[in-house]
Amino acid sequence: MSRLFPASRGVVLAPVILTLAVTACSREPTPHPPPVAPVTVVKAQTRDMPVLVSVVGTVEPINSVAVTSMIDGQLLSTLVKDGDFVTQNQLLFKIDPRPAQAALRQAQATLTKDKAALGQASSEVKRNAPVAEKGYISADQMEQLRTTGKTAAASVKVDEANVAAARVTLGYTEIRSPLAGRIGRLLIQPGNLLKANDSNALTVINQIEPIFVNFALPGQLLGRVLVAQKDAPLKASATIAGVPTPVDGVVAFVDNAVDTTTGAIKLRAQFANAEHLLWPGQLVGVNLTLGHDKDAIVLPEHAVQNGPDGRYVFVVKSDDSAEQRSVGVARTVQGQAVIQSGLAAGETVVLDGQSRLQNGTKLKIVTSDAADVPPAAQAPGAVP
Repeated sequence: MSRLFPASRGVVLAPVILTLAVTACSREPTPHPPPVAPVTVVKAQTRDMPVLVSVVGTVEPINSVAVTSMIDGQLLSTLVKDGDFVTQNQLLFKIDPRPAQAALRQAQATLTKDKAALGQASSEVKRNAPVAEKGYISADQMEQLRTTGKTAAASVKVDEANVAAARVTLGYTEIRSPLAGRIGRLLIQPGNLLKANDSNALTVINQIEPIFVNFALPGQLLGRVLVAQKDAPLKASATIAGVPTPVDGVVAFVDNAVDTTTGAIKLRAQFANAEHLLWPGQLVGVNLTLGHDKDAIVLPEHAVQNGPDGRYVFVVKSDDSAEQRSVGVARTVQGQAVIQSGLAAGETVVLDGQSRLQNGTKLKIVTSDAADVPPAAQAPGAVP
């Protein structure tokens, strides 16, 4: 009977061990499903998008003149004020004319005297010519009379030139505007002595209407610029801070070489500037439409993210998971990104909620922009 006890004891313990094992297994945590991120999405579409280039330009007057005196003299009066708009040939300053008037009278008196001497010499030649032909005076005497007459005639010509120069000098006592434009600050006040061609200008006049805007484009756009302006002047618009509506102009100049140090090509646009919104030295935005890209793949700009390896988007896969994909962006036009590579038309892309995503994240589409990029978001000039 004692030998049977160990065997029966083992039979009793086996169910107990099995029960403990089952209990231990039942205490393991139940796995949770991966989190689902709510997002809004948009589909990549194809559109005819304008090639719109936006750069910063600098306003420059077509003509700018530093007004100086052409003669020495005292400034008597100023007929304009700081900041006045002036017309061409408008009287601006007066210089004391008395020295120039005296010089003119002196030159005129010398001319009168020499004309009298010329008349006398001419009379001597006429009176002695018949006598010389009969041999009553020598040929040398006659030649001397003729030489005296020629000398007197030359003196008259010199005097006439001096009179003309004196009149010009007298004209310099009135300083007139060489162009229509706006005067800057008056730098010299009446009573001061002026020097001819002094480096210190009386004022500076800038032509305001029309006016230039200088800017530069990347050299790779030169071909598009030349093609765009082949049939008609290339239109440009300037965006001015604080002015709601851009002003329109045309490209008036393309430089004859690309800058090898910067790789840029310099251009200049001309604007009528009838409302005087453009001001010399001002920085403005310049927009050029260089044509259109047909069937360009377009996304709203904020669907494209910037990362350490470049730009990317989250594409919605067929199983509603996110796929991070690198894309190339050719440009942005009025809030729309033109996709150059990495995305096909019709693919669905996450529009909002990218901060919660990574590769493989399950997505819950909260709203879907069925119309995707609305026509109102297109840039001016785009063909819908």
